[in-house]
Amino acid sequence: MIKYSIKDLEQLSGIKAHTIRIWEKRYGLFEPERTPTNIRYYSDEDLKKLLNVTILNRNGYKISNIVSMENGEMNERIIEISDSFHDFTNQIEQLTVAMIDFDEVRFERVLSSSVIKIGFDETVTRILYPFFERIGVLWQIGTIYPAQEHFVSNLIRQKLIIAIDGQVGNFKIDPQTFLLFLPPNEWHELGLLFYNYLIRKAGHNVIYLGQSLPLEDLSEIKNKQKIDYLFTYFTTPITDKKYSEAIMHLSQSFIDNKIYVSGLQTLEHKMEMPDNIELIKQPRVFLDQLVTA
Repeated sequence: MIKYSIKDLEQLSGIKAHTIRIWEKRYGLFEPERTPTNIRYYSDEDLKKLLNVTILNRNGYKISNIVSMENGEMNERIIEISDSFHDFTNQIEQLTVAMIDFDEVRFERVLSSSVIKIGFDETVTRILYPFFERIGVLWQIGTIYPAQEHFVSNLIRQKLIIAIDGQVGNFKIDPQTFLLFLPPNEWHELGLLFYNYLIRKAGHNVIYLGQSLPLEDLSEIKNKQKIDYLFTYFTTPITDKKYSEAIMHLSQSFIDNKIYVSGLQTLEHKMEMPDNIELIKQPRVFLDQLVTA
């Protein structure tokens, strides 16, 4: 069983630890277990309950009324909210609950509802992308099972592959060529697939090389194909030294190209970027770049 600290609950739900403690003490929301050293920890069931309570509370239900609801009633109210309103945070929290339970039906229902209401592109950029980033953080700090991360990653990957296949042959006049790859020892592909889809949807050509590519091999590609832009993604923890070396190698090997770099590790490592490297923190920033590419 995964043991969540109160800080984990705060990060997952957006509810301050102080508020969680008040709800716990005043309304008996949880009965946390304690470690041999008397530190409180919380279970999957506690996390699911908090996420559900958060959705209801955000949509106007008083905490005093929520805690008196049975689980069945709580779930019915949440479904009603999902059908009536479209709150991106609500959707992300429901996806998180579906991940915890390995509930593919619920996961699919939330995504399908979102696609119907706001379209696939908006679902990707406003719900799936921030959800996957949240899960990436939790996986790194060990507060979700690897199996849970694999479960949702494969479901999302299936959606993205289908969407990418639907863009085959969709070229604008005078398309640019983007070379997409993950650096050595990087296996988390979802982020790169998101951007693969966005680039193809914008009508550009993509050479997609996938996971853990030796950086030395990139020169061979440059000798055989005209490359306009590169895009890579850092998710797995990496030392400052290796991160800096990878960035400088890319910059110097493709001195005449613009190189986009994204992923969680770009937020962790602070370094002055070479002129031809641009950090991308949000998909919408990159979409603006694609308009002029």
